This record gives sequence, structure tokens and C-alpha cells, in this order.
Amino acid sequence: MDKSTIVCRCEEITVGDVENAIAQGAETFDDVKRLTRGGMGLCQGKTCRTVISELIAQLKGESVAAVPVPRLRMPLRPIPMEILAANQSGTSAMFDLLDQASRKERQEK
Repeated sequence: MDKSTIVCRCEEITVGDVENAIAQGAETFDDVKRLTRGGMGLCQGKTCRTVISELIAQLKGESVAAVPVPRLRMPLRPIPMEILAANQSGTSAMFDLLDQASRKERQEK
């Protein structure tokens, strides 16, 4: 791949950016992410994680399996305070929150 080839479309990170990060000491996807913002866009690394991991493996002369799996975060969605404040029932607050969030999501569709 050419150095100008974009590997992370969300953050417009190129092969050259990943190579520079590795030259600065990055050894994992998380290291490259911290140095370049690759994998921090809307897709959260779903499209670029594999390509960046393969570049790391290729540049370090290792197999892709030797590159540590990145730490992933669960997708979070903010919960409005009105939902928390409205929980007056004796049921589990978590079930109430999930029920209200799913009802609200259905109404928005």
C-alpha cells in the first residue's frame, strides 16, 4: 500500500500515519489509536481495526495473531435524568430503564 492510502476513513488516517506511530514505539492497535486517533471515529474501529492490526504485524514482522486484541468499549447511550427520576416502582431500576429506553426508541422511529 502507498503511504497516502487511507486506512481509517472516519479519522482520515493513512498508512504513513500508522507507520509513523509504529516508528514512535506503538506496538498495539490501542497504541496506534492513542497516537493517531485511528479507530476513534463513528465506526469505532469496525472497518479499520483489522487493517491497522495487519499493518502492525507486517511492520513488526509478526503474525496478526501476535498483535494484541484492542480493548473495546460497549456502546453507551446517555440516559436522561427524567427517566432516572421517574423510577418510582419497586421493580429493578435497570429493567425500568431498559423498558423506557426501548419504548422511547420505538416512538422515535
